[in-house]
Amino acid sequence: MKENRYDDEEFFNKYSQMSRSVKGLSGAGEWRELEKLLPDFHGKRVLDLGCGYGWHCIYAAEHGAQRVEGTDISERMLAVAREKCQMEQVHFVRCAMEDLEYAPESFDVVISSLAFHYVKDFGALVEKISRWLTPGGKFVFSAEHPVFTAEGSQDWMYDKDGKILCFPVDHYYYEGKRDAVFLGEHVVKYHRTVTTYVQTLLKQGFVLDALVEPQPPEDMMDLPGMADEMRRPMMLLLAATKKS
Repeated sequence: MKENRYDDEEFFNKYSQMSRSVKGLSGAGEWRELEKLLPDFHGKRVLDLGCGYGWHCIYAAEHGAQRVEGTDISERMLAVAREKCQMEQVHFVRCAMEDLEYAPESFDVVISSLAFHYVKDFGALVEKISRWLTPGGKFVFSAEHPVFTAEGSQDWMYDKDGKILCFPVDHYYYEGKRDAVFLGEHVVKYHRTVTTYVQTLLKQGFVLDALVEPQPPEDMMDLPGMADEMRRPMMLLLAATKKS
């Protein structure tokens, strides 16, 4: 994740108003499904790639992790994370995840939330993650669903009256850079297929434990625009185990 839009003041201020920023994990529509995929953290060494506000780091620490390292490229994100989390077993590091280096078998669990669609070379990153994990280690992450990233604009198609018609899916098999619009700002993201996500894990010595396309929770369906989220998947959740 080499592009750092989150240290842009205007962009960061918009992000800080999102439900997941204000309410934490409970404000993220995919959280309840992601939580089901998380391993037992008790006594584990945990790495959170693209940790943002540090919500998942806090969760891991509160559930018994021995040590948690949260990394992010944004100093603004990390400033909030450090303010929210002052547990002695949690440490935050500013670095693009592609540039991180750790000794082999440094971690028992690697997690990441909605960050990998900013990464150009997913294969190279997963190769590193496999090396950093202990045999039997767990790798759990969420990313924007390839149906959501394929066409690039990440917006609905509308009729002349502004009513939603459908969501465009185009150029699905053409992987690579996309000029997306997020929070009204242009952001570079990278599209890859479901096959690429899964096969990359298998190639790097992981066993796939779960693949989930989370639906919006029932108690969030009354939020503006949430009912339309049933019309196409927005998130992809994957859990895997490094072969022993």
